[in-house]
Amino acid sequence: MDRTTICYNAHLVLNTLGNNREWTYAELKQVTGLADRDLNAAIGWLAHDGSICFGHHCGENRISLGMNVYIG
Repeated sequence: MDRTTICYNAHLVLNTLGNNREWTYAELKQVTGLADRDLNAAIGWLAHDGSICFGHHCGENRISLGMNVYIG
C-alpha cells in the first residue's frame, strides 16, 4: 500500500459519504468493496483531514461527511 492508493481509496469513501447520511463501517465496507486494511487507512486519511465525523446511533458507531464551515 502506498500514499497514492490510500488517497484514491479515501476519495472513494468520501464520494460514498457524499449522500449526507450516516454509514456503519460494515455498510462502507460492502459498498466500497475495500478490504479492512484499505478502508481503515482511507478513514484515517479522511479523519486527519477533518473531512469526516464519527457518531453513535442505535448502538452502532457511524461515519458521516464532516462539515467544514468558515466564517470570516
